[in-house]
Amino acid sequence: MNEHYVAPGSNRLSVIGLIFLFFMSLNPVFAQLPPALQKIEGLQVTDDSRVRKYISPTKVLWQSVQDERFIQNPAYLLGPNRGQAVLATDQRFCILRSSDTVKPGILLDFGINLHGGIQFVTGMTGNKEPVRVRIRFGESVSEAMSDIDTVGGATNDHAMRDFILPLPWLGTIEVGNSGFRYARIDMVDADRELILKEANAVFSYRDIPYVGSFRSNDERLNQIWDMGAYTVHLNMQEYLWDGIKRDRLVWIGDMHPEVSTINAVFGYNDVVPKSLDLVRDITPMPEWMNGISTYSMWWIIIHRDWYMQHGQLNYLKDQTAYLEKLTEHMISRVEGNREKLDGTRFLDWPSSENPEAIHAGLQAMLIWAFDAAGDIFQVLADPAMEQRAKEMATNLRTYLPPHGNSKQAASLMALVGLMDAGEANREVVAKDGVKDFSTFYGYYMLEAKAKAGDYQGALDNIREYWGAMIDLGATTFWEDFNIDWMENAARIDDFVPAGKVDVHASYGGYSYEKLRHNLSHGWASGPTAWMSRHVLGVQVVNPGATTLLIQPNLGDLEWVEGTYPTSKGPVQIRHDRRQDGSISTSVTAPDGIQVQVMAPKP
Repeated sequence: MNEHYVAPGSNRLSVIGLIFLFFMSLNPVFAQLPPALQKIEGLQVTDDSRVRKYISPTKVLWQSVQDERFIQNPAYLLGPNRGQAVLATDQRFCILRSSDTVKPGILLDFGINLHGGIQFVTGMTGNKEPVRVRIRFGESVSEAMSDIDTVGGATNDHAMRDFILPLPWLGTIEVGNSGFRYARIDMVDADRELILKEANAVFSYRDIPYVGSFRSNDERLNQIWDMGAYTVHLNMQEYLWDGIKRDRLVWIGDMHPEVSTINAVFGYNDVVPKSLDLVRDITPMPEWMNGISTYSMWWIIIHRDWYMQHGQLNYLKDQTAYLEKLTEHMISRVEGNREKLDGTRFLDWPSSENPEAIHAGLQAMLIWAFDAAGDIFQVLADPAMEQRAKEMATNLRTYLPPHGNSKQAASLMALVGLMDAGEANREVVAKDGVKDFSTFYGYYMLEAKAKAGDYQGALDNIREYWGAMIDLGATTFWEDFNIDWMENAARIDDFVPAGKVDVHASYGGYSYEKLRHNLSHGWASGPTAWMSRHVLGVQVVNPGATTLLIQPNLGDLEWVEGTYPTSKGPVQIRHDRRQDGSISTSVTAPDGIQVQVMAPKP
């Protein structure tokens, strides 16, 4: 219990409260354990930063039969919920009855994609034997209505989303640990009766404030910023995952857009260093993190960005030994002025069949990583390693590989100076609009457009590409998306009409084929970080974000306002377009934060 004990009429802690806080400070986890558990020698305890909330369904989207002999009062499940079984025999409870030929089922919609499980509260029936139900979670209606097979791609990989559960007589049970918006519940056995008082989603998440914010006169952009923030929030579980349904793992490359979003929205959160350290500790040299060479490079880049945002020098020093070995390992994979990387050669899935693009992207990634390593070694006062890293970056910049007409490769090349940003944008990135965009590397395509000064083009791309997922009924951003999928597409939040394409069950490839496709994937959150950085205009200059450069780029927007997290508290910012087209800016910063405002780039 984390209460502070305060004496009546006093602002000071009582003696009991001071004693309590003293023991809490000695061992916060151990002090909160019941006395009986404290006596167990060798007891291992893991703290959990998450909370649980119980969410009633917003609607019963479907029922298998309309006959009240089999399904009665399904709307009773819409709440309110209390999570407690009661002795009352209220006839308004939802009742499911099965026969030899009818196994009734219902589909519940919880209104938004979330992470967690489901809670059932049951009533009294004549037969006290448990009643078996089949539960199917889905991020789309199609997924919740699907069977696990080799046709539609629905799986139980990583998280169980299709299983049979016995429900108790007059009791409460919680089960499940997945990502879903929909839950289908079906009776399994014949001639049984199930009285359901409640069927609530158990929402598991970190109860943390949204310190950063973004608002403009364009509600579509506002919704996209919010959705990117929420998508990452869902994946901030005990560690920072890629997806809440699948894979639920710490992929370091996926983390870079996620950490960029966390910096812009939540500020410091221990899920980031925990995840960085986890993968470091399970990846001995000379292995690559997650088996992918670029993912070890992302680890370096994230550490540089994390230090600039939060200024934690001691934490950065903890990485010294590993960073030195990793830097030497990267050096050993350069021949002359060209990358010769082993391990899995990967940028993102859509570019994975273009060897020319991968080579160019790996060349650029090595430069980016050596630049970041040089910056870190400078902070760590290691001039020898700083010089080696910077010399490697300089050497690699003397070779210009072909970009293979890949937006992924051209973007990376522009960002590290291998290719003129304007040229990269005109010839590759901006070509055909958002065709060949990807949810992961779309972030770096937007960054490359910003470097080229094409802020209006980037805003248009965000509206069209990420906005298209919203148009299809998404409440979180997806593992992958192709704008071509929009042709004759049905929404994911309803049943697919005849003649329409089921987007979730029809598309996707590689590790995310069809219904296996994550519809809540943190690497897709790039527009949130991008709009905070380039539209709101916040650039971190000094470690701990103690000095900020504010340079807005509003494109066709009339106004934008928001907040940005720093180590001293949030900075409040507003930009308004004057009648002559110039921008008026107002900034309120906490003590200890220096702000320099610059005019938009021409």
